[in-house]
Formats: sequence, structure tokens, C-alpha cells
Amino acid sequence: MRHNKKRGMKLGTDASHTKAMKKSLVCALFQNDRIKTLDARAKAIRGDVDKVITWAKRGDLAARRLAIAKLGDKDLVREIFEKAAQGMWADRNGGYTRIMKLGPRKGDAAEVVIMELVTEPVKAKVAPKAKVTKVEAAPVEEDKPAENDAPAEDEPKAEEASEETAE
Repeated sequence: MRHNKKRGMKLGTDASHTKAMKKSLVCALFQNDRIKTLDARAKAIRGDVDKVITWAKRGDLAARRLAIAKLGDKDLVREIFEKAAQGMWADRNGGYTRIMKLGPRKGDAAEVVIMELVTEPVKAKVAPKAKVTKVEAAPVEEDKPAENDAPAEDEPKAEEASEETAE
């Protein structure tokens, strides 16, 4: 039976310690704008950071209360909401964090990363221009207007008739 077994990364500890560790890492990331941690922990808190920033962009009282419940620090939540109100993440819809790998740790070969908040504006994607190839115009044959409305078959008969009269 699966009573009280939540989904998500366990991170090598019990549920309460995992929850406290994630809360602490998210708070540290918002306070310092960059933290050095393990790869699995960084990937585990990425969604929480995105949620808090999305709530901050929304900016209403309910969102503020959700952020306080997630972080547990009213002053930090106030700072985050002020940054969002100034438009820090206004042009970005998700992907507020960047993870840069540093390599394995010496003692246990655990993958160490630097996780930081992305503050640069989103670069607009420029569509590649299609190559313009110069195409030579094909010669167009102009239709000559018919001088006579008579069909073309009548003309040879007329020539034959003129030949007969000439003889």
C-alpha cells in the first residue's frame, strides 16, 4: 500500500528533512541570486523557484500568502514581489533559473552545480531569412493576333486554288 508516500525526489532523507532542505535552498537562492549545490537538489528546487516567481508576477494577496507559506520569510517574499513589480521577470514566462555544472566533488564524486537566477532579458528569436535566388525569366511567346477570322485550314486551300489558276 502507498499510504502517505508522496511523489518527487527524496534526496536521500526522510520527507520532513527533504521539505526543510528544499525550503532552505530556495530561500538561499533568492537571497544570494546564486548557490552552489548538488545537481539533484538543484533540479528538485527548480520548480519551486518558478512557482514563487510566478506568484510574485501575479502580485495579489493570495499569491503573497502562498509564497510566504512556501518560503517562511515575509521580508524575503516582500523583496521578491518588489523585484517582480519592477519588471525583473516581466518578459520571461518560465525558466527563471540556470544550472551550470562544475564537475564531480572530490570526496564522493557527486555532481556539483551552480544554480543562479536568470536576470537577462529574453532575446527575441530572429527567423532566418530565406536565401533569395535570382531566377531568369523564361522567354514568353506572345500570341500573334489572327489577321483573318478564318481557320488555318482554309489558307492552304486558297494557295492550292491560286496555284491551279496560275497553271
